Formats: sequence, structure tokens, C-alpha cells
Amino acid sequence: MISVNDFRTGLTIMIDGQLYRVMDFQHVKPGKGAAFVRSKLRNLRNGNVTEKTFRAGEKVEKAQIDNRKMQYLYAQGDSHVFMDMESYEQTELASVQIEEELKYLLENMEVHIQSYQGEMLGVELPNTVVLEVKETEPGIKGDTASGGSKPATLETGLVVQVPFFVNEGDKLVINTTDGSYVSRA
Repeated sequence: MISVNDFRTGLTIMIDGQLYRVMDFQHVKPGKGAAFVRSKLRNLRNGNVTEKTFRAGEKVEKAQIDNRKMQYLYAQGDSHVFMDMESYEQTELASVQIEEELKYLLENMEVHIQSYQGEMLGVELPNTVVLEVKETEPGIKGDTASGGSKPATLETGLVVQVPFFVNEGDKLVINTTDGSYVSRA
């Protein structure tokens, strides 16, 4: 058991038999009344985000999540195949479980698969990935780095806003937490 006063981003907890990851939290001490913790939680089984308020000092169950390093192999129908880097055992995850992460996944990419008591929950991506630009408007001479942005479609189908100087075929570093352009690779 863990106190809600010890919440931190990324912590995994269990409430009423459901697994949640703490996405955001705020300790509130009103002038009148008892302190409380306002939190934003993501359900790890279905991806729903809910906001929940706890009384200060309330206890919740901490869930032990296992992370295994795996390699993304390929898509097979409505599922995706991953291989354990140590045992070469293959595991399948449904597209619904990793819908957001698919925008950043390339074949042979190494990721961490999260599981709870043998149940596969999802994929933990690295902070940044390198993806190639498949389609964007050509840059025009005179465009500057700080002069604005244009949409670019990447090899995974993800569309990001990039500076005008980026062209088709360029490799870009993309932030996986918010899907933003970081730099050219």
C-alpha cells in the first residue's frame, strides 16, 4: 500500500481491481477543509483517462509492473508481434492495446513491454524516435528556421509540424510523449 501523498508521475496503482498509471497529480490545501490530492489516471487495460480525487493520506495499492525488453517484429492482421531479446519467445499484442504507440513503431525497434502478473498491458517507447519524412511540401529558398512550420507525413503515417527547411527523405527526431518535432537526425 502507498499513500496518495507519495504519488509521482508514472506510478502504477490498483483501484477496485483496475490498473491505473498516474499521469498527473496535484496536492491541494484549501484554506478551509481537509487537504486532498487531485489526480489524472490512465486505465492500462482500456486506455481511458479519468480524474480522481483522494483525501490526503488515503492509501491505495501499488501495482508491480514488469518491463521486458523486446523487439517489434511485424504486424499480423489486427495484432503485432514482439520478440523477447533474451529468450527469443514471441508475444502478440492487439492493435487496440497499442493504438497510440503504433504511430512511432518501426520494424526491428527495441521497446519495453509492460505486463502485470503475466497479462500484457502495452508498450513503453523510448523518449525519442528517428523517422523518415515520406511527404511534405518542398522548401522554398528564403525560408528560415524560425519562420513557421508546415505539416509532414512520416513513414509510420504520423503527421507532425516541421520547419520549412525539412524535405522529403529527411530523417527527423520525434518526441514520443507529445508527437512533436525535435530536430533533424
